[in-house]
Amino acid sequence: MLKVSYKKVELPFKHPFTISKGTKTHQSTLIVRLDYFGQVGYGEAPAIAYYNITVDDMIADIEAKKMFIEKFSLSDPERYWHYLHHLFPKNPFLVGALDMAAWDIYGKIKRKPLYQLWQLDTATSPLTDFTIGIDTAENMVAKMLDKPWPIYKIKVGFEGDVALVEKCRKHTNAAIRVDANAGWTLEEALIKIPQLQQLGVELVEQPLHKDDWEGMKKLYDLNYLPLLADESCVSEHDVVKCVGFFNGINIKLTKCSGITPARRMIAAAKNLGLKVMVGCMNETTVGTAAIAHLAPMLDFVDMDGTLLQTTQIGSGIEFDFGKIIYNQKPGLGIEIGNW
Repeated sequence: MLKVSYKKVELPFKHPFTISKGTKTHQSTLIVRLDYFGQVGYGEAPAIAYYNITVDDMIADIEAKKMFIEKFSLSDPERYWHYLHHLFPKNPFLVGALDMAAWDIYGKIKRKPLYQLWQLDTATSPLTDFTIGIDTAENMVAKMLDKPWPIYKIKVGFEGDVALVEKCRKHTNAAIRVDANAGWTLEEALIKIPQLQQLGVELVEQPLHKDDWEGMKKLYDLNYLPLLADESCVSEHDVVKCVGFFNGINIKLTKCSGITPARRMIAAAKNLGLKVMVGCMNETTVGTAAIAHLAPMLDFVDMDGTLLQTTQIGSGIEFDFGKIIYNQKPGLGIEIGNW
């Protein structure tokens, strides 16, 4: 019989984490656990303020429909996702966490890591970037020097951001990506993106407001740098909309409602000629592991949440200078003690 339990976790960041939408010192996240005939699976959904989703909201939904969550024979994670999708049509974050836990159990039942179930080769997994949040130039450079890494993602989307990227560039030859989090107007982007191109920036995530398709078309046609959709590509239905406006998409497991739809989004994007990144929302080891198993399918990966936090709730996925280290254990390959 299927049983669900959960924990609310608060994980502090090593440094205040600032993007164009605001600053936070801790990441609140919901960890769910499914027990199914002796097998245990874990999933995660971080709370994101600008999507108006809190951990308490997700817990309330679990308690309201706990009987229905547990009323399922877990033979196929994809069938379970469809069931959950209809059970919680307005809470993709919670669906994503439960979907993740279901896949973890499924891998353990099959006695294989998820990437093996999907017949993927981890040798093809891209290196993960390391995010430098908005700060003073001195602090941003210090964070970068404190963490030598092959790829940095620098948060932009504010006045003076290009100058900060330029100062960071002077201290590293590593690849640099920038993420505006929809913080620029078209006029600003038209000025800043060519400047960032001159600084050797690799790509730009979500330069404009998520609904500014007219502005994105102008940027896309100028072809300065690869442009990736984030806020403009939340669910499966958004993938095809990005063709001709973005060069690629950034999928978030939490926003799209889990591993199951993310796999379909990756396949759809590839078929449409779009590059694919899966990004993190500062998940713990649990959510990070889920991204890792998808990594061999990706062009870019952003899964540095565990590197930005001071503590972790479990073990499993590790990194060696951007390279993902897999532990070969079944399912997600993670372990959580003291549940």
